[in-house]
Amino acid sequence: MVGEIVGSGVTWDQPLRLLGGLHYLVLGGEASWDDPLEAHREFLSNFCLTQGVQTNEVQRSWLLAPLFLRVAQRTGAEMFDLVELGPSAGLNLVWDRYRYEYEAGIWGPAGAALTLSAEEKRPVPGGLLELAPRVRKRMGIDTNPIDVTTGEGARLLKCFVWAGQTARLDRLDRAIRELRADPPELTRGDMAEELPEVLAGRADDALTVVFETASLGYLPDEDVARVRAALEQAGRSGGLVFVSSGSARTNRQDWGLRITYYPGGDREFAGEADYHGAWLDWWL
Repeated sequence: MVGEIVGSGVTWDQPLRLLGGLHYLVLGGEASWDDPLEAHREFLSNFCLTQGVQTNEVQRSWLLAPLFLRVAQRTGAEMFDLVELGPSAGLNLVWDRYRYEYEAGIWGPAGAALTLSAEEKRPVPGGLLELAPRVRKRMGIDTNPIDVTTGEGARLLKCFVWAGQTARLDRLDRAIRELRADPPELTRGDMAEELPEVLAGRADDALTVVFETASLGYLPDEDVARVRAALEQAGRSGGLVFVSSGSARTNRQDWGLRITYYPGGDREFAGEADYHGAWLDWWL
C-alpha cells in the first residue's frame, strides 16, 4: 500500500513526504493519525508526487546569531543587508528579532515572541553579545519558497515537523508570528542563477552578508561551484561576507561553521554544531 501511494522507485524523502502529507491533513482537521492510509490515498499520492520536503528549523538562528556578531566584530560593520540561500519560509532571515540565551549573557529584544537557548560546549564570548548590528534588508532565494503569512503556507511548513515534537512546533508558531510583522523578500529561483544578479545590485553603504544553513549540500557540485564563483567575483570589490555550514573537522555527522571575508576569501572556522542547533562548540 505505501509503495503504491508514494510511487515507483525509492528515494530518501519518500517517507518524509508521506508522513508530511498525513500530518498536513491532521493539522487541518481532515484526518487523524489512526486513519488507514487508503482513506486518503488520492491526496497522499498527489502530495508525495508534487510536494518536496520543506523544513525551516528556526533553532538554527541560535547558531547564526554569534556568527553574524563575529562578522560585525571583525569588519566593524554596523548595518547588514542579508541574502539567504535556500531560506524556505525565511524564518532565519529575521534572526535579530529573536532573543538568545548564552552562558555569557542575553542578546536580542526583550519583547521578542521567541527566545532560543541550547547547550554550549565551549561558550560564545561575552564580547560578541555587546555588539548590535542592524539589519536593513533581508531577501532569500529559494526554488520553492513558502509564504507563511498565509494560513496555507504556515500549515505546509508545520506539516514537516513531526507530531509529538511540541517544543519545535511552538518555536515554529512563535517565529511565524514574528516574521508576519514584517516579512522578508523571498525570490523564487535557482540560487546559482539568481545570486550573481542579486550581488551585482547590492548597495555599497552596508555590508552584504550571504548565508546558508545546509542548502548547498543539496546542490550538485557544479552549482556549488557557480555559487562560490559568484561570491568571489562580487567580492572583489569588497563589502561581502559569506556565512556557511558544512562538514565539521572532528565529526562528519556534525556541522562546521565558517565565515569567508571578501575580497581575498579569508576564511574563519568558527566552530562545530548540531545540525538542528541543539548544541554549539565555539572555537573563535
